[in-house]
Amino acid sequence: MNIQINGEVVRSEVDFHRELASILGVESSYGFNTDALWDLLSSGVGRPIFLRWVNAGVSKKIMGKSYFDILNILERVKMQDEGFGWVEKFTYKIDF
Repeated sequence: MNIQINGEVVRSEVDFHRELASILGVESSYGFNTDALWDLLSSGVGRPIFLRWVNAGVSKKIMGKSYFDILNILERVKMQDEGFGWVEKFTYKIDF
């Protein structure tokens, strides 16, 4: 599954969660916070997943700390999947 998040639209942590939940069709069951993001990406969706955040520089300038909190979770999920040795895993790319 390929997921694209657009930094021109994502200007807050809530925006990121709304975009992701909408793309994955989990709006009614998603918690819209970083704990829910971890739960969803670490074990709540099938693999492989490739998340690409385009225009991330726009989000980074506006979101501040919450941008880095989300990146931290993305990296943790990636490292978890690599640690499990999974061929089909979570990966991501940040495009500025």
